[in-house]
Amino acid sequence: MTEFDEFNIKEQICEIGRDMWTLGMVSANDGNISVKIDEHTFLTTPTGVSKGKMKPEMIIKIDSELKVLSEGNYRPSSEFRMHLRCYKERPDIGAVVHAHPPYATAFAAAGVPLDQYSLSEAVMLLGSVPVAPYGTPGTDEVPESIAPFLPFHDAILLANHGAVTVGVDLMQAYYRMESLEHISKTLIAAQALGGTKELPRKKIDELCEIAKNYPIRHPGYRKYS
Repeated sequence: MTEFDEFNIKEQICEIGRDMWTLGMVSANDGNISVKIDEHTFLTTPTGVSKGKMKPEMIIKIDSELKVLSEGNYRPSSEFRMHLRCYKERPDIGAVVHAHPPYATAFAAAGVPLDQYSLSEAVMLLGSVPVAPYGTPGTDEVPESIAPFLPFHDAILLANHGAVTVGVDLMQAYYRMESLEHISKTLIAAQALGGTKELPRKKIDELCEIAKNYPIRHPGYRKYS
């Protein structure tokens, strides 16, 4: 991959960070984003910097041994261990997004998974979203807590913490986070109206078939690894 390609990815990371901050999915210095360059090399967001204020030169290049390969004083978040576990468990993953979207995090704080199929978009875009057991942020507890779910899920709620989504590229991982928050908000609103009604099994199966040919990708989709 050329330096030009890497710079474009850094710009895209910053753009996604601004979108997350603007939509209220993160506050202060919350959240982190990473993209896989190759099997052992990644680009990731710096710790201690608002996702709405990042610049391409702040994005860190790091290897699978947590060695920083880029110049400058910026350092990765301790949560990067969680990202590495995602890449280790699923070779198809090309990007990881971690955020604290309020409505989805409300489900995480309540320990309530999103596993009732009452919205067609939930079936096609995310499938079921489990709640991983609580792990202290910045420790190996978080990677260990999500590992059993990664082979089967593209979005995972982190108990009492937030959410993580994965994708073949950055836009897909981000869109899954955006969809997770929108679906969570809709379900909470539905509860105020008396609750949701799950789709019939036959209709769920139909949506699953449609989803096989319904990839959600950015027009500029590119697999980075």
